[in-house]
Parts: sequence; structure tokens; C-alpha cells
Amino acid sequence: MQWGEPMTTPLKTVLVVGGAGYIGSHMVWLLGQKGVDVVTLDNLSSGHRDAVLHGKFVHGDIADRLVLDKVFSEHKFDAVMHFASFIQVGESVQDPAKYYQNNFTNTLNLLNAMRTHNVGRFIFSSTAAIFGEPEYSSIDEAHPKRPINPYGWSKLMVEQALADYDRAYGLKSVCLRYFNAAGAHPDSLLGERHDPETHLIPLILQAASGHRQNITVFGRDYKTPDGTCIRDYIHILDLAEAHWLALQYLQADGQTTAFNLGNGNGYSVESVIQAARRVTGKAIPVLEGQRREGDPAQLVANADEIKLRLGWQPAYADLDTIVAHAWQWECSRKAS
Repeated sequence: MQWGEPMTTPLKTVLVVGGAGYIGSHMVWLLGQKGVDVVTLDNLSSGHRDAVLHGKFVHGDIADRLVLDKVFSEHKFDAVMHFASFIQVGESVQDPAKYYQNNFTNTLNLLNAMRTHNVGRFIFSSTAAIFGEPEYSSIDEAHPKRPINPYGWSKLMVEQALADYDRAYGLKSVCLRYFNAAGAHPDSLLGERHDPETHLIPLILQAASGHRQNITVFGRDYKTPDGTCIRDYIHILDLAEAHWLALQYLQADGQTTAFNLGNGNGYSVESVIQAARRVTGKAIPVLEGQRREGDPAQLVANADEIKLRLGWQPAYADLDTIVAHAWQWECSRKAS
């Protein structure tokens, strides 16, 4: 079947692993809007039970095969979506065992449960960290894959396993390589709630709201127009929409593949701070810090492939809009 033709069968029920986290919870909400039944499996190590706004919730861990077998036995899933990874680069260097165990070994446990229960479609949250130090700007799918930390390696190892599982067992998958997920639900239903928070936009907005004293800029001597690092920020609902299109693609007998996922626009740290000042009307105190080891000057996605093949287009590409939605979420949390 060619992409664009009607699905042979409608998408009915999806298992979302890690659906109580930042990205997973937005995906669960979107699936609910699309009329899909959802079962969320999450151990709540970093997620939040009240962030699951649709479907059934199961408190459990993909490391536990008994839990997986029970969930798969009780439901007939059309596909599985996997968001339950550890994501902190620095921590992965300090404790690689934690990352290889959860991000790789536990994912194999999930894939093997899928095989046992004859579920053959899988959406995987991958990362731009699989590419390592960029060899050229506007990173496409053909860019060399040379991770520089255990986090990146743990994700690339899963991508390799998925290619092998397709060849050997026919398990079809789509890997979506995120650059910088950002923003919040436009109606402030959901947003970022990491503890500790490590992402730039919520950190800046916490400084604006008074939840922290300031924001630190790590280096102003990069070879960029204003000297600060440039990154690609993609709105969380645009990210979720890309996952929805990937699900439809697999349901229409699409083949195993991978897509880079970003806006294709680079914004510097300084430009994000300025956008936050515009949106919030706050001064936002800034401290100057030294460069952090391993921070490339520029990381920007080339997302042409997913636009061409799946018809994806970001609806919230403007930086001020992304920041505004995140600010509404930050203010709603402060009010509560």
C-alpha cells in the first residue's frame, strides 16, 4: 500500500508507555481527540498521574515482564508508542548503567512482549543525540551517527535493534529523532513538569515568574551571530501530530523508517531570552557562565523527509508562540 491511501483498518487501541510524562501526556491527549482508545503504562518515576487526560492508566514498569504480559493479555493493541526513557545527558555520563538498562534493555523487554502478543507496530522516541557532534548544519537523516554520550548511544542501540527486529520478525517501527521539544498545550491543560528542570525555555520562564532567581547563559563566544548556542525548538503539539501521522503510516502498512523532527529554524539562547522578555514583560536576570563541555554551537534539524513523506507541517513554528504557550502554563502552575 502506498502512503496516502486509506488505512486498511482504523486505529482503535494504542499502548502509550511513558504517557504520564511531558511528551507522552500530550500524545495521550491528542489520541483522545482522534477517538483512539489509549492505555497508558507508566511507573511515575518522572511522570504525573494527573497528566493522563484520556483512557486507562496502569502503574507499572516495562522492566517487569509480568506487568507487560498482563497488559498485553487484557487488550488488543494496534500499536505501541514508547516515551519512557531517561533523557539527561550529564546523568548518562555519570551513571551509564541506569541509561543502558532502562533505555535499551527495558525497551528490548517491551519489544519481546510485543512479539509474544503479536503486536507489530512501534513508534519510538529517539533523539538528535544519536548524531553526536554535527558535521554540518541542518542535520538530515543521512548525517553520520556518532553519539558522544551514553544517552545518545542507548537510543541508537534501540534504533539498530528495531532494524534487526524488522528483518527477523517483521516488527515495523518509526523512530522520531527529536531536537528540542518545547512549549505547552495552548489551553494550559499540560506542560513541562520536570524535576529537576533542565530545558532552556521553562528555566527562563521560571526566572521570569520568580520560581528561580536567574538564568545562566553558558558561553557567549560561539561562532554564531550573537555568540550563544543555536537550537531547534519544536512545539509539543507539533511533535505529537508527527507521531499521529507516523501511526497512520504504520497502520497503512508503512515500512520501518526514521525521521528527524524539528522546525528547521535555529534560535540562539539569547534570542530565546529576548522572546521570553517580550512575551512576559519581565526583565529576567541573566548570569554569565562558561561553555559546557559537549555543547555544539548549532543544532538544527532538516525535517524535509517527514514533510515530504507524511505531509507533516508544524502549526506553531513561531518562537514567540512557543514561549507564550509555555508562559501560560508556568503562570497557571503559579496560580494553583
